[in-house]
Amino acid sequence: MSYPRVSTLKTADQFRDRLADLNLTLPLDEQIATGADTTLAQPLVSTAGLIGNRFCILPMEGWDGTTDGKPTALTRRRWQNFGLSGAKLIWGGEAVAVRHDGRANPRQLLMTEANLSDIESLRTLLVSTHAEHFSKTDDLCVGLQLTHSGRFARPNEKKKAEPRISYRHPVLDHRVGVADDAPVLSDDELKQLIDDFVAACVRAQKAGFSWVDVKHCHGYLGHEMLSGFDRPGEFGGSFENRTRFLRNVVAGIRAEAGTLEIGVRVSIFDFVPFEPGQGAERLGVPSADAPYRYAFGGDGTGQGIDLEEPSRFVRLLEELGIDLLCTTAGSPYYNPHVQRPAIFPPSDGYQPPEDPLVGVHRQIDATARLKRLHPKMIVVGTGYSYLQEWIPHVGQAAVRQNRVDSVGLGRMVLSYPELPADVLSGRPMIRKKICRTFSDCTTAPRNGIVSGCFPLDPFYKSMPEREQLQAAKADR
Repeated sequence: MSYPRVSTLKTADQFRDRLADLNLTLPLDEQIATGADTTLAQPLVSTAGLIGNRFCILPMEGWDGTTDGKPTALTRRRWQNFGLSGAKLIWGGEAVAVRHDGRANPRQLLMTEANLSDIESLRTLLVSTHAEHFSKTDDLCVGLQLTHSGRFARPNEKKKAEPRISYRHPVLDHRVGVADDAPVLSDDELKQLIDDFVAACVRAQKAGFSWVDVKHCHGYLGHEMLSGFDRPGEFGGSFENRTRFLRNVVAGIRAEAGTLEIGVRVSIFDFVPFEPGQGAERLGVPSADAPYRYAFGGDGTGQGIDLEEPSRFVRLLEELGIDLLCTTAGSPYYNPHVQRPAIFPPSDGYQPPEDPLVGVHRQIDATARLKRLHPKMIVVGTGYSYLQEWIPHVGQAAVRQNRVDSVGLGRMVLSYPELPADVLSGRPMIRKKICRTFSDCTTAPRNGIVSGCFPLDPFYKSMPEREQLQAAKADR
């Protein structure tokens, strides 16, 4: 099934007509304002520091570190691009594992004492690059995302996953190769992991980061803990138990790194895992029937949203003195059309079962509903990259209408890191740099190749790995 590409919608009326065809109500401003007093240029004040505008660079999982978790020249280039983007909120830079068995890939960064100075150098490079291009850095707010990949851990140089699970899942256990007799992480093991998170946070503070993101999204361990409805013991069952992991990590940070502030990126809803359907089109279809019991923020059907618990989670963040929230949804591993709407799926994925604009609307609407319930929380929204040329039009309207506080950009900054700066200065967007959601930045690492924008970034276009990527795609 084919859908009209966003790039073919040349006027605001055409864009509105397509939204009307889909019965969607995305906010949209026809004109983008420029200047210091305009919507997207307005500052925010967080406990983590002053944030100079309404653009945020989202964390992405790197696949180009060393085997012991240090950054390489490719990693440094990416962080340098974050600095020249013009965005004033850097949500973690990229996912950094708190210990080896929690790495999502064998080249992911690792926050150890031995790696501390190398990771600090990334922050220093980002800040110095930003200073070179924009002069001011006192309104640049840089955090570090810390994570354990849990079920999706793949820490060693081999293709086989090495999952660490918090409960048994009837679909995902089989999908990631969890053996029938594989152990679930015990309460004592989770308590040790909490200590590891706190130790990593202390190191992040030493490295000069003003805040950390305690990651709770995309099917990784923090997110999985929130859906452990059937898990026994101290960390499962009730809402209080399922949020104990976060509360204890926060308590440890307050005790051991008192001036370090905290943000949380969370999948505010989740859907049933999807898989390729039968036939040449390979449209995504649900892997399990309703009722579906494993979706935090789900309504029990597997494909609906109930924000009662996510709102309760945000109230908990407020009670814990946390004012930075980044919303996302689902997981790139088992329902990527929900988490990262795209017209072209990864080569090992499925064709989108809906127009990706539906997925964008779903995220923006759910985020707006949470923002209305929690107006004092600084909320970063995601799902914008698929909008392409229409990012500033929708983003400006969403911020202006108080549906969100900051427009988050992820894969878009791999191909077009200067987009925020161009929009804020009134320069026309550079069409040849705009991400068209080819998903090569996902297909590459899933085949053991470094992640980057191979179709649009001339630097990656010229790398020999591009030929490896083309060969891997041809084999699918």
